[in-house]
Amino acid sequence: MDLEHPSQKWWILSVVTLVAFITNVDGTIVVVGLPRIMQGLHITITTGLWTLTSYILTSTVLLLPAGRWSDISGAKRIFMWGLAIFTGATILCGLAPSGSALILFRLIQGSGAALALATATPIIVRAFPPQQLGQALGINSTAWVIGSIVGPVAGGALVSTLGWRWIFFVTVPFALTGIIAAWFILVDAGKSQANARIDWMGAASFATALTAILVALSEGAAWGWKSLPTLAFLGCALGLLVGFVWWERRVAHPLFDLTLFRHPHYRSGLGVTMSYSIGYFASTFLLTIYLQGALHETPLLAGLLLIPLSAPQLFMGPLGGTLADRMGPARLVLVGVALLGTGAYFLGGLGSHLSLARVVFPLLLMSAANGLAWPALTKAVMSSLPRAQTGVGSGMFYTFRNVGMALSLTLALVVSEASLPAKVASQAFLGTAGILAPKLEGVLVHSTDAGFHFFVVFYGLALVLALSLLRSRGLSRLELDVKRA
Repeated sequence: MDLEHPSQKWWILSVVTLVAFITNVDGTIVVVGLPRIMQGLHITITTGLWTLTSYILTSTVLLLPAGRWSDISGAKRIFMWGLAIFTGATILCGLAPSGSALILFRLIQGSGAALALATATPIIVRAFPPQQLGQALGINSTAWVIGSIVGPVAGGALVSTLGWRWIFFVTVPFALTGIIAAWFILVDAGKSQANARIDWMGAASFATALTAILVALSEGAAWGWKSLPTLAFLGCALGLLVGFVWWERRVAHPLFDLTLFRHPHYRSGLGVTMSYSIGYFASTFLLTIYLQGALHETPLLAGLLLIPLSAPQLFMGPLGGTLADRMGPARLVLVGVALLGTGAYFLGGLGSHLSLARVVFPLLLMSAANGLAWPALTKAVMSSLPRAQTGVGSGMFYTFRNVGMALSLTLALVVSEASLPAKVASQAFLGTAGILAPKLEGVLVHSTDAGFHFFVVFYGLALVLALSLLRSRGLSRLELDVKRA
């Protein structure tokens, strides 16, 4: 599974891309089916929200350990274990007898997804030469796009016909295919740090800190942002993070390799990734509030109207990756982020009546921009690292992305709740609210418009941070490693 096996690289990419498709379909399809899950299991909206948060929680917490474990044990082994865990948990999710059981199975499912996804990028990086890496990452990113298109539409159709349990069962055959293909196609390139010990203390402190942060962000609106429980969780998280950094600087084989921040491009890239993710993932959340909460559109129509945010990336993703190989990634990141901010700004003027042009054209612009920027950003970040550190580097990269995603959801709800009661805003986000009073409809439209303009700030921050990527440092560390080999 390395540059010594060039004939296998496209088969390797196919396996990894299939898994990316499966995991993204699962994420989008569950959001659409959540109201039916709540009805079927007779759970509250708080429990329903935890079926989403639990998946994000473990898939984020385990990204760093998974990247580290791939460097120690080999990427293929961790990838296959992750996919097997994900598949088994997906079956259990479809069989869940209660809300608490579903949350538990979603925690396990997120764990498997973390193991598979954290090793996916290192597998691609090691299989492709630097001059084709952007193209490969661009093709891989289209799997997320296809999943984003298929998920909402398939979810709406499945929950209306076969029931909510089938939103889990439908992904199982694809996951089993991925396991079989990975067994025969993937070949471990060796264990880059086979004698290193696993930093269990670092893993525990980081996991607990991140869990405390996500619990506070998830429950802060219900508890009150200045309430004792919220402040206690945030204070606990801060203390644990300080302890985590102290420990990682002293342990012989740290989980979170802080020395990677010495690479300017990698450090800047993680900052761009965080800001980029906060701005981008909020778009879907705010549009869901707007379409289903304020305008009372059906979940299926809302899902169809979200297709323009994904469809152009089917061809823009590979194109963006190819252009990153030819032009370098920095300029594409700058152009893409600027266009994303422009699209978000125009979405801030949707109004109280549905206008297809006001929804579709900004989404098309943002989709094309994301297709240009994301593969380029991934290449810029990953190419700045030595090949032996791509596992832990990938884990850190996707951890920043997932934390940004969690913050995006929370901030979108906070913006909405600034004008509406928390219960109404949450129900509107899930598409379960009843018909709102005309006055509240207008307030909800205004809050979502303000929300889009608010998230433009994060695109601006990402743009400023991305300027440092323009500073050329000659060949990337990955290219230097290849030349030395």
